[in-house]
Amino acid sequence: MAIEKIDTLVVGAGQAGVAMSEHLTRHGVPHLVLEKNRIAEAWRTGRWDSLVANGPAWHDRFPNLEFTGTDPEAFAGKERVADYFAEYAERIKAPVRTGVEVTSATRIEGQGGFRVETSGGVIETQRIVAATGAFQHPVIPPLVPESAEVNQLHSFHYRNPEQLPEGAVLVVGAGSSGAQIADELNRAGRKVYLSVGPHDRPPRMYRGRDFVWWLGVLGLWDQAAMEPGKEHVTISVSGAYGGRTMDFRRLAGEGVTLLGLTESYEAGVLNFAADLQDNIASGDADYLKMLDLADAYVARTGIDLPEEPDARRSFPDPASLTDPVRALDLAEEGISTILWATGFRQDFSWMQVDAFDAQGRPQHQRGVSAEPGIYFLGLPWQTRRGSTFIWGVWHDAKHVADQIAIQRHYEGYRRPGEPRADAV
Repeated sequence: MAIEKIDTLVVGAGQAGVAMSEHLTRHGVPHLVLEKNRIAEAWRTGRWDSLVANGPAWHDRFPNLEFTGTDPEAFAGKERVADYFAEYAERIKAPVRTGVEVTSATRIEGQGGFRVETSGGVIETQRIVAATGAFQHPVIPPLVPESAEVNQLHSFHYRNPEQLPEGAVLVVGAGSSGAQIADELNRAGRKVYLSVGPHDRPPRMYRGRDFVWWLGVLGLWDQAAMEPGKEHVTISVSGAYGGRTMDFRRLAGEGVTLLGLTESYEAGVLNFAADLQDNIASGDADYLKMLDLADAYVARTGIDLPEEPDARRSFPDPASLTDPVRALDLAEEGISTILWATGFRQDFSWMQVDAFDAQGRPQHQRGVSAEPGIYFLGLPWQTRRGSTFIWGVWHDAKHVADQIAIQRHYEGYRRPGEPRADAV
């Protein structure tokens, strides 16, 4: 089979890969986007049925295409989001090849570029952009053995309450996914326990503006990237049910039992850390800090936004907060399912290149790898707080494409009389 050659190969056709293709096209960079499934597949099959975007449609989009048929203030459903990316790829004529899995990438010694093995054949390329995103492999902590008499699944594989066996559910993890799923299960009449770790908890809306707007005018979306290894921040926010502030006291008042961080398991009993009150207090402090910043902005600018004193009123402390449960016997509590909303790990094992640290994390500066010709896109805090959001990855892709274009410019330089590289 003939070896296919292309200047730049983009691996992954989610929001990162589609954005990358747009900017490479603008620079006239010949490129190909490979996707092992469908465009934006994770939005279709790696999310629960009722999931909606965490930001309103006016904000969570690429700059050059609005969501049609969706109220700008509404939160688009997951299928609509997936369709949006498919529409965008068609609109920009992105050279996406679906159903092709990349299995390895190695440097071609002595001539530059990389040899990429795929399920569809071999491709040689000068550059690789890993646009496989931040959510690749679900992680379940090795606490509860598979032999335990309880159903265990990751939030990535959760679809709806009817999917789970009868009985109570323990949701471990109170970021956006865990909190929303716990809320949904509770509304469906299940007895729900929710293990809450450290988290940030922004207001969904304050003084008539969504929190994404506040982050924008306050300059917080552009908060600088953190030190490597410290990028992950658990944020509990939701666009579900029209968008409501995720308040754990409210959830408890509606029937959810709050627990501290899940710590250990032994003989059918799960043990929880004595940190629930601290975790809730820290989330409250983050919430109130955002209100303070917003109020200061209104006072400073004189913008006419209504005061909202009720936003500072707290729901009553539930019994599970004032007298935290430190251990649960799963059988006694009738818990038939543990749902782990415990995040993901990245996997770049297909890249046999010197672009990673000892822990396997990409070494890069704003997506430009320490290994020449290797680029990353869609990483948490790649350049800023908003890097994993739809609009944020679009801007990160622009920077990476700019760097590729600059590199190609230098590579193409020849003194007068020197033959062009493609003429040698």
